[in-house]
Amino acid sequence: MKKQYLVLLLFYFGCVFGQNNPNSFAVDANYFTGNILKHAPDLGPLITGHPEGFLVSFSKKTYGKEEWERAYNYPDYGVYLLYQDFKNEFLGHTYAVGLHYNFYFLNRKLVFKISDGIAMVSNPHDNETNNKNISFGSKFLGNVNFGLNYKTKIIDHLSVQSGFLFTHFSNARMKSPNRGINTFNVNLGLTYDFEKNSDQIKDTTSFSMKFKEPIKYNFVFRTGNNESVVVGSGIYPFYHLGFYVDKRLNRKSALQFGTELFLTKSIIDFIKYQSVAYPELNLDPNTDYKRVGIFVGHELFINRISLETQIGYYVYKPFKYDTAFYDRLGMKYYISNKLYTELAIKTHGFLAEALEFGVGVRL
Repeated sequence: MKKQYLVLLLFYFGCVFGQNNPNSFAVDANYFTGNILKHAPDLGPLITGHPEGFLVSFSKKTYGKEEWERAYNYPDYGVYLLYQDFKNEFLGHTYAVGLHYNFYFLNRKLVFKISDGIAMVSNPHDNETNNKNISFGSKFLGNVNFGLNYKTKIIDHLSVQSGFLFTHFSNARMKSPNRGINTFNVNLGLTYDFEKNSDQIKDTTSFSMKFKEPIKYNFVFRTGNNESVVVGSGIYPFYHLGFYVDKRLNRKSALQFGTELFLTKSIIDFIKYQSVAYPELNLDPNTDYKRVGIFVGHELFINRISLETQIGYYVYKPFKYDTAFYDRLGMKYYISNKLYTELAIKTHGFLAEALEFGVGVRL
């Protein structure tokens, strides 16, 4: 996971900061504090204070030169740096770096931020020295943040904003344990725009034209490595094969419906472990580990990047362990109109199962 994120970040740094116009940038800095959400009963010992931290973002502003910029009301995009202290001796603190988008509403006073990156934790799980940290099983984690702020200009170039920030840290069970940590925070900060006024091209065509596209057929292959919930049980590959149809509703949205086959090798050893450790379950160690799911989803098209959310239900699942429902949050990059790559997190509620790296075709 670390290598893939680093390659993406380096490429993005070059794209964003290689521009010729230094006045098209903005920087904002925010202080935040809040509470850890207790999404599992055994997280109690890890909630001992109010986490706090700082979020600094460097943004490239858009002016409507590309169609997607006008369609999304001239968003910002760039890179962020985040520090968070969980106020708990077992969790320690994290440093994160990644990519973000800012989307604007209400005459550009309301700002919705979505960001995704990689984090390093100071005090991960260790069987001997830190076995109470059941949230972070590895040194490096994935980080996802959502923010909603109201922004008001103080003087030229300088604005103040306040609002809410949700942070999530998890390694998507690439190594157990992996309860993850979610925090809900309030924040206060300042933004400095290097350019006083923006000459944005008004969009007069994007939504006056009807968007028509026939039903598309998608084949996707997702893979990666994960570990069962048993700490130290071993890291195994998984292979997720999917087929679905999608129908574009308009310029931005498409609905999906499909099915997929899950071949998660770590479940094989977990079934054997359960059959021996809990004989009262009367579990056959040769129980089929395969799962089949059906799902509905939504895809939000931005430019070559799109955001995907899916909710699924297992129609075939002989080994009854996790819930019958699952969900997925992912990001796609379209190499062409038909070929795309994908990075997604598959979870059962707040509990991550897999970080998926995928490739697909849309015909």
